[in-house]
Amino acid sequence: QVQLVESGGGVVQAGGSLRLSCAYSGHTFNIYTLGWFRRAPGKEREFVAAARWSGTSTYYANSVQGRFTVSRTSAENTVFLQMSSLKPEDTAVYYCAADKELGTYTNAGSYDYWGQGTQVTVSS
Repeated sequence: QVQLVESGGGVVQAGGSLRLSCAYSGHTFNIYTLGWFRRAPGKEREFVAAARWSGTSTYYANSVQGRFTVSRTSAENTVFLQMSSLKPEDTAVYYCAADKELGTYTNAGSYDYWGQGTQVTVSS
């Protein structure tokens, strides 16, 4: 089992920044990918960003490319999502997830473990 706990959400004005954290623990030895997804009110869950466990490969949705940065620190067992130039359309519950089978990183169904989510609200 892998446990994931997100934190860092809140309310921010448009143009501002937030950093989300996802602390992971448990049987992390065969995680391939750590991903971030979000679900806005009335919308389906969508891919935001992902980072491979080994190496430095990162991936982003077109809607956040250039504004969001995903990173991982093994020393702290944490994956971060640095969000800048936030827009009202970024308002959503953000979830981190772990994939143990090297599935398609944009596909929520590829992930085996999920955190409880953290709310991000961007006011205009």
